[in-house]
Amino acid sequence: MNKITTAKEAISLIKDGDAVMVGGFLNCGTPEDLIDALVEQNTKNLTMICNDTSTPTTGRGKLITNKQVKKVIVSHIGTNPETGRQMQAGELVVDIVPMGSLIERIRAKGAGLGGILTPTGVGTKIEGNNITMTIGEKKYIFMPPIDADFAIIYGTKADKYGNVAYYGTTRNNNTMMATAADTVIVQVDEIVDHLDPNEVIIPSLFVDYIVEKRSE
Repeated sequence: MNKITTAKEAISLIKDGDAVMVGGFLNCGTPEDLIDALVEQNTKNLTMICNDTSTPTTGRGKLITNKQVKKVIVSHIGTNPETGRQMQAGELVVDIVPMGSLIERIRAKGAGLGGILTPTGVGTKIEGNNITMTIGEKKYIFMPPIDADFAIIYGTKADKYGNVAYYGTTRNNNTMMATAADTVIVQVDEIVDHLDPNEVIIPSLFVDYIVEKRSE
């Protein structure tokens, strides 16, 4: 199977109402071309799972500004006032999950686990109606795994088979998201014939489509 395609062709697979994980921490390790293609396609009623909603004019924030998202599962919205405005207006459901819990819930899905137990949020509103469990003398909140129909993620480079390598902190949550979605689309700066096995961070078995970044 040839995994190499264009942003437009890959993003055309995403339909109204789908759940989409979007990699990156603010603009670090963010698949900008894939986001732009999704904005251009104007797919609606998305559930977006991400670390943050960036800013109103950059990265994942463009999807918020364009009102393509009905619900966002996220750790931080403070850099995007439009997210807060839509939440207060009842236009957007915002499920704020502590950053460590968010990535662990994604990891749990990728590992085939039934969820996680975390002490984060015990005794606060986060505890709410969630299932709790006491182990020894410590209380934990149960949180279910998070999955998605698609993950659109970034990589520094990939080989033609879909093995992906990263430079520095650009890997952030991209690596976990690759394990937890039904279909994974990766945007990379460069496609090469082969990678040194020691460079591989995401094995090819997790990657369905590869898109090379547009030239500046």
